[in-house]
Amino acid sequence: MTFVQRYDADNIFAKIIRGEMACIKAYEDELILAFMDIFPQSDGHTLVIPKKPPATSFFDNKPSDLSDLIIGVQKVAKAVDAALSPDGVRIIQFNGSEAGQTVFHIHFHIIPVYAGVALGRHGDGAPAEASKLQALAAKIAAHF
Repeated sequence: MTFVQRYDADNIFAKIIRGEMACIKAYEDELILAFMDIFPQSDGHTLVIPKKPPATSFFDNKPSDLSDLIIGVQKVAKAVDAALSPDGVRIIQFNGSEAGQTVFHIHFHIIPVYAGVALGRHGDGAPAEASKLQALAAKIAAHF
């Protein structure tokens, strides 16, 4: 696969996992970390990343690691749904820059969808206010 890149241990998500960069955390356990997207497409847009092993995409993970990750994604998505009562939820995962991947550490986007409210574009626009993201993260965290 020509689009799979070598893992860069200095990518932003690796730095977040190591505690070298801050995030607004909604959930964490021994396998995954869920935090608010600072460029949200909607209120409650949450990212879920595996804490190990290092992998850039869906294609370079062992099935057992993907199994653990998708169980975590479902857990976080249920909390987002319970906390925010959206009209729908998109669960998205990008592989390769041409597909829209901007951080080359496998991750899933959980994007609440609200009737009549247009979604923002992926990775576009201004960063959200930290206080708003913190409030949303607290609502989501209350459902674990």
